[in-house]
Amino acid sequence: MTKDSEMVNAQATNEDFEFEALAQAVNYRRSLIHEFSPYLKGNILEVGAGIGQFTAELLLVPSVKSVHAVEPDSRFYSRLLEQNLKIQSTCGTVADLDPQSKYDATISVNVLEHIENHSDELKRYHECMRVGGHLCLFVPACPAIHAPIDKNFGHYRRYKRGELRDLLESAGFRIIKLYYFNSLGFLAWWFNFCFLKKTHFEVGKVKLYDRHVFPLVYAVESFGLRPPIGQSLMAIAQV
Repeated sequence: MTKDSEMVNAQATNEDFEFEALAQAVNYRRSLIHEFSPYLKGNILEVGAGIGQFTAELLLVPSVKSVHAVEPDSRFYSRLLEQNLKIQSTCGTVADLDPQSKYDATISVNVLEHIENHSDELKRYHECMRVGGHLCLFVPACPAIHAPIDKNFGHYRRYKRGELRDLLESAGFRIIKLYYFNSLGFLAWWFNFCFLKKTHFEVGKVKLYDRHVFPLVYAVESFGLRPPIGQSLMAIAQV
C-alpha cells in the first residue's frame, strides 16, 4: 500500500468515526439546532450534509419550509439518499447549484475548515442567499489545539474569532453573533488529541460527555456566560 493510499484510508476511517460519534452526540447536535433555529426560516440550504444527521434535525424546525442538502462525497451522498428524507439534494458543492436559486438561510456545520479557499466559499454562500437571509456557521476553533486528528479529518485549519469575523465581513456578511462554543470541549480536545495524540474518537466517551457533561456546559454558556475560548466557533451573519 502506498503512502497516499494509507492517508486516504486513514481519512475515510476517521470520517466514519466522526459520523458514528456524532450519532451519539444527541444533546450536542440539538444544541446547535437550538442556537440556529431563530434564523432558520423558509427555504434552507445545508452545505456539507454528510449522511444527513443534521438534515433530519433541520426538518423538525417548524419555521423550515424546505431543505436543499448539498454533499460532495458520493459515498456519504448515497447514505443520505437512503434515509428517504423529504428534501432536495445535490451531489456536489455550492458551486454546482443553479445560480438563480436563492435561499432564506444557509447552514454550514464543520465544513469550512475542509475547504482550502474558504474566502471564495463564503462568497458563494453570500451569492446564493436572499437579501436579509442568514448564514448559520459552525467551525473548529483555536489553532493552538490543531492536532494530528485535524489533519486526518482533512482540516486545513482551526479558526480564531477575529479571523472568522474578517472573513465573513470580506465576503459581504454583517455579523449578528460570533462566539466560542463548548469551553470544556477545548480542554478535552487538547488532552486527548494534542497531549495523548489520539487519532480517532472513542464513541463511548463521546456518548458519556454528551449525556452527562455537555448539558451542564451548554446551560452555563447559553445563560450568557460566553467563554473566551472554545472547541468551536459559532457565527450568525446576515446578507
